[in-house]
Amino acid sequence: MNSNRSSPVRAILADDERLMREQLKLRLAQVWPELELVGEARTGAEAVSLVEELEPDLAFLDIRMPEMTGIEAARAIAGKCHVVFITAYDQYAIEAFEQGAIDYVLKPAEGERLALTCSRLRARLAGAPLATEAIDELLMRLSERLAQGGAGAGASSGGHMRWVQASIGQGLRLIPVEDVLFFQSDEKYTRVQTAQFEALIKKPIKELTEELDPKMFWQIHRSTVVNATAIANVTRDFRGRQIVTVNGHAEKLEVSRSFSHLFKQM
Repeated sequence: MNSNRSSPVRAILADDERLMREQLKLRLAQVWPELELVGEARTGAEAVSLVEELEPDLAFLDIRMPEMTGIEAARAIAGKCHVVFITAYDQYAIEAFEQGAIDYVLKPAEGERLALTCSRLRARLAGAPLATEAIDELLMRLSERLAQGGAGAGASSGGHMRWVQASIGQGLRLIPVEDVLFFQSDEKYTRVQTAQFEALIKKPIKELTEELDPKMFWQIHRSTVVNATAIANVTRDFRGRQIVTVNGHAEKLEVSRSFSHLFKQM
């Protein structure tokens, strides 16, 4: 790690999602314009190689990456630079914060929280030593928890999805799950419908139901999951089928018999 504080602070960032890397670079440029980003990685193994090669002061590591997780990468580079986790998992982040050995940034990175992280990093770089023993202990616990399985990217402290990365035209957009009125799939894509627009993702309904908060999102058909807080009313059509309408959108959503118990009072 570069100990000459008169030189620019140098950092690498690692995340297998390009959109996340681009967003973090943009936010860092806003809150810490003097920070020099010297390398990017898509896997934990690439991050370790960059640290060995470039000797940065900081490494921003996503927790979940292919080949080698951010936790495994952090263990490999412990003592060589300060580590900040980029994570969608509040439960990991809170534990890291309480330890004080590693900071965190929750996805999607928000300017105010990132500015606080950068302020802490500046203080550490001003002379605070690397607490390698605390890091090793923390990483061991986080690695064990990660091995036990967790929710997919964009998860909350309860392990549930917090946002959706979806395609709109030729671009990508991060959509908070609370803005989603319903998800509806066909053979190839799943449609993400909000009050303002619709987008597409490739994640099937089965995977979505495993990652969404079941108290907030109800599956009402094998191809449809609806935001319960957005339900305006439930009626029956002339064939006796239950039909859901949601606030902010005119489309009518059919409830299949398998899920009719959700509205058994009707």
